[in-house]
Amino acid sequence: MSRDPGTPRLLRRLNDRAALELLLGDGPLTRAELGERTGLSKVTAGQLLARLEERGLVEVAGERAGGRGPHAALYAVVPSSAYVAGLEVLPDSLTVGVADITGRVVVEITVNPSDARDPVKAVHAAVQRACDAASVSLSQLRAFVIGTRGVVDPATGDVRISVDLPAWHVGVLASLRETLGTSVTIENDVNLVALAEHRHGAAVGHDDFVVVWAGVGQGLGVMLGGRLHRGITGGAGEIGWLPVPGEPLPSDVTRPQTGSFQRLVGHDALRGLAEEHGVAGHTVPDLVRGGDESYLDAVAARLALGAAAVTVVLDPGLIVLSGDIGRAGGERLAAKVQEAVARVCPSRPTVVTTRVAGNPVLRGALVAALEQAREQVFSDTV
Repeated sequence: MSRDPGTPRLLRRLNDRAALELLLGDGPLTRAELGERTGLSKVTAGQLLARLEERGLVEVAGERAGGRGPHAALYAVVPSSAYVAGLEVLPDSLTVGVADITGRVVVEITVNPSDARDPVKAVHAAVQRACDAASVSLSQLRAFVIGTRGVVDPATGDVRISVDLPAWHVGVLASLRETLGTSVTIENDVNLVALAEHRHGAAVGHDDFVVVWAGVGQGLGVMLGGRLHRGITGGAGEIGWLPVPGEPLPSDVTRPQTGSFQRLVGHDALRGLAEEHGVAGHTVPDLVRGGDESYLDAVAARLALGAAAVTVVLDPGLIVLSGDIGRAGGERLAAKVQEAVARVCPSRPTVVTTRVAGNPVLRGALVAALEQAREQVFSDTV
């Protein structure tokens, strides 16, 4: 009976990947600890570490005192073995974060694009500036993930619709890949927020949940079975268009502000609602943050219409409120939305506020970029 000559190589690659993931999550570890957690013998674990050390992926990061014998070497992933970039693109700003392979953010900058009409030039200049600040070369970046407000076609990766960013059209992705390399991905911003909540925020440990983004625009990030649900055309989650009672249907689908749910919970609507309740504040988040019980009840009732519609279709179990309104309302608003949803639909999802620190779109972009980079770097060790 013949043996598959590729099997030993495949097993070494799988063992290497498992070891690197363990070192990232639980490291640094000794050779014995690594062997115990992977089920490998000490000899095999030693060969694995030597192989990874030779490839520049693992290094000795200290020692652990033992009994009477010599101290055991501690091994860790080399942070500089690869870097990634995450970006958030807005009409008047571009934020770039660069992280090493361990996920540590080494620099974050926000720039005002000098030429918003040329996305490729603007992105390249911002990434180069971030790399210069971090003393990292562009060639060390293994993945770029860019978050935008647009609808991204899952089949092509191109931006299909972007009202706020008209220069981000079909063809921009190909031009970015020519300039920065093939590892460039464009993703909807709220989908990236869902990734950030799943990895770092309120949805850790939950593989079925939704993020309701309440802000200038309305969005929905859907995670089902641990995977983002984008829809056939990338339009899943465009909740601003959701028909709701008492609001007219849109007369022109090229104008997002005419969406029924957007009319109900957008900034203009909540500002008018505040006037009705006699609530004062400079911005809509201020109004929500400082609003009295009656105003928050009214805001929650409006948000609950969208949350309830999502619940009766997807039954996600967990709803995370994000965006500037979700953040401003905090757990107080989340609790009121949870109560309001329970009154109008048979399912009773838990509603919580976001727990992602910093820029959630950027953090999600870095999560996605790190997944891509680790797949590249950790799968090519043999």
